[in-house]
Amino acid sequence: MNDELNLAREILQGRNHKDVPDDEILDHSRQLFEDWMSGELRMERPKVYDHYALVIAALLRRVAELEGRLEAVEQNRLP
Repeated sequence: MNDELNLAREILQGRNHKDVPDDEILDHSRQLFEDWMSGELRMERPKVYDHYALVIAALLRRVAELEGRLEAVEQNRLP
């Protein structure tokens, strides 16, 4: 029996990645990473295509959103 979790499968729970909100991906992955670092759970050896790609995509979307918001704020502050 393999007691190691697959990060992406654990977050997706059988859903398509497009159906999982970024907030859920980031919150769940943060908790899984913290549990892994504290030794509370074990995860499979990471592979970009099935572990980190999901988290990286959510982070990239979040960065793009924040950059857009920052640009709007900066535009409103120009004289």
